[in-house]
Amino acid sequence: MSKHTRATEGRLEAIWIKRTKRGPMDCVEQATLEAGKGLVGNANQGGRRQVTILEREIWAELMTEVAGALPPSARRANLLIHGLSLSRSRTRVLAIGSCRIRILGETRPCERMEEAWPGLQAAMSRSWAGGAFGEVLDDGEILVGDPVRWVEE
Repeated sequence: MSKHTRATEGRLEAIWIKRTKRGPMDCVEQATLEAGKGLVGNANQGGRRQVTILEREIWAELMTEVAGALPPSARRANLLIHGLSLSRSRTRVLAIGSCRIRILGETRPCERMEEAWPGLQAAMSRSWAGGAFGEVLDDGEILVGDPVRWVEE
């Protein structure tokens, strides 16, 4: 699929829960979302950045650009999706399985990305390359393999 084609449905490829700030990213097959809070068991709860989301395709492009070999978990996002673009999605609603997440903005790369791989922070600074963050609108379970799609409101 070309970069300019807009897919209507993607797939949830991975879920990571961070138990403590700056702590390890635990890969899980399923997780519970809590409306207004985020992922149950995740260090970041409430506020605007309840869940962070990364596109697999963008991560692969970034690794090629910086000649890197890091797994997507190095981004420290909560969710990895495939087949759906997050670019310019502010205020849109993303459905993952039966749960919805309102995208509130793009996740900007921090110095931890430079520590992870030289040049990565700069490469991620282009528009939406660092992924997106949002607020959880529904309580529910999400599972790796769940469909991911935009909800028109």
